[in-house]
Amino acid sequence: MSDLKIAQSEPLFNSNKKMTYLVLGFFAFLILLPALGPTKFFLHLMIMIFMHAVISQSWNIIGGFSGQISLGHGAFFGIGAYATSFFYVEYGLTPWIGILIGIIVCAIVAILIGIPMLRLSGHYFAIATLLIGISFQIIFQRWDLVGAASGLWVPLTSEDSLYAIQFHSSKVPYYYLFLIFFTIIFFITWLISRSKLGYRLRAVRDDAQAAQSLGIDVAKHKIIAFAISAMMMSPMGSLFAQYILIVDPDRMFNFEISIIALLITVLGGIGYVWGPLVGTLILIPLAEYARIFFGGTGGAVDLMVYGIVLMFICIFKPSGIISFLPNHILHREKMR
Repeated sequence: MSDLKIAQSEPLFNSNKKMTYLVLGFFAFLILLPALGPTKFFLHLMIMIFMHAVISQSWNIIGGFSGQISLGHGAFFGIGAYATSFFYVEYGLTPWIGILIGIIVCAIVAILIGIPMLRLSGHYFAIATLLIGISFQIIFQRWDLVGAASGLWVPLTSEDSLYAIQFHSSKVPYYYLFLIFFTIIFFITWLISRSKLGYRLRAVRDDAQAAQSLGIDVAKHKIIAFAISAMMMSPMGSLFAQYILIVDPDRMFNFEISIIALLITVLGGIGYVWGPLVGTLILIPLAEYARIFFGGTGGAVDLMVYGIVLMFICIFKPSGIISFLPNHILHREKMR
């Protein structure tokens, strides 16, 4: 049998039974976890893990799959947060519709700014996205319609409300909401990684000129990756806004959001489907427990933790922690 026929006979979705059982067991454990009676802090920690895993996976689409280093990706987090909060505060529209609006707006914004910006590459693209992220923060700080620098305060409901996505008696409903979006985003990413789009994005990342010579529209695929990435980021901003019920430019358009997404992905393994989750499971618990030990709510403590992680990344292989896992346990595409 020729090499071509062998390649054609291989299944598109590799059925690694060990990996399948491991993933199913992992998600079964996550579903049953609240029944074990965890503390409120532990539930909060899990919520932050789900949220940052999705944020990092969003960055992984544009940074890991298509090779474009974005330093302003947090702008889409802020747009999602404001879309949900603004329509609920001003018009009483359920945040569920606000989440959809945020996703659509982020896709449109990503396409509009991606058309001119994605002609850039390397550090030029990184600087451009950094400036875009800062620009959004400045605009929202001066936009009176959305509360300017004071932001928006989401009105509290008298009792738990699925319509308003507010739960005051327990964090368990928030846990399951973030878990659902976490599962959906990672499943979509897994599908993309094994689709024609995923292979074309990796071809663009590895050698854009070679990809173009094979008939791949490089600019088009970069814009598609940027739009998908933005759409994945938006729901996390929306859910986080409903979780803390306070939306302001300094918090929602914070440069730290983009940096932590980059760090988590690089730590876990850039370009790997499970890399963002591995990085999140290490970095977020470290950051949360460091806040408890040193006191405070972030800022200098987070910078210290991120600095330590950056040193770790520089010392070990750039391919990330996931590269240490054996292939027979974790089937993955080799990302050069």
